[in-house]
Amino acid sequence: MYTKRKEDKMKTVKNICLSLKRYSFLLEQLISRDFKVKYKRSVLGVLWSLLNPILMMCVMAIVFTNVFKFSTPGVNYLTYLLTGLVFFNYFNEASNLSMSSVVANFSLINKIYIPKYIFPLSKCLFVGINFLLTLIPLYAVIILTGTGLNIYHFLLPLSFIFLFVFTLGVSLFLATVSVFLRDMFYIYGIIIQILSYMTPIMYDINMLDPRLQMVLKLNPLYHIITFARTIILYHQIPTSMDFAACIISSIASLIIGAVVFRKNQDKFIYYV
Repeated sequence: MYTKRKEDKMKTVKNICLSLKRYSFLLEQLISRDFKVKYKRSVLGVLWSLLNPILMMCVMAIVFTNVFKFSTPGVNYLTYLLTGLVFFNYFNEASNLSMSSVVANFSLINKIYIPKYIFPLSKCLFVGINFLLTLIPLYAVIILTGTGLNIYHFLLPLSFIFLFVFTLGVSLFLATVSVFLRDMFYIYGIIIQILSYMTPIMYDINMLDPRLQMVLKLNPLYHIITFARTIILYHQIPTSMDFAACIISSIASLIIGAVVFRKNQDKFIYYV
């Protein structure tokens, strides 16, 4: 029984890889279309991907350092803030776009056969390209504030992978639910707002009550952002607990999202 399940899983993974290879051109076209739509008639175009996190950081830094007197002992607050913003903004934008990706492409799904997971995946990859662009201002701030680079930065791509896998899992789940429950578009706006406060983007979690800290540490985004901050700000290798938390949460998210999506994708056609 165990051997059969293992063979089925291997077969599923193989089919997904073959499907990705077969529809790679479509995936490229979907990503290209998103770029053209997003920056159509925009004077600055792609430069907004660089300016947006910088402007957000400036506004939030002024508010939280001067009004609420937030600080992060031992590290530069601007770098701390921008690291959290860049990572959270990726999750926010990718999950929001992916949620409506299947619904928005019903006309295409009705005409020809396309693996439906292509749509959430294309959104996560599209936002991922923007995410890579936002690393330019992040590294500019790292250098200009004297935070500096360190040898452990070679581990930083792992935090990007954890973030992508976790977001893709959430995106597959949201894309499924939104087909059957259109109210999800409004509900998720509230959820993401709550999540933004439950993720230590602009504040240090150590300033909170220990019991509240335990609650906030249930948030997978906390562990992924902490993983990156450990490398960037503290010049250290993340602990084994950090690795375990990121790996477990990202893989669990992907498995749950993929299972829910796969079990329901054949019903999508009835909810146009």
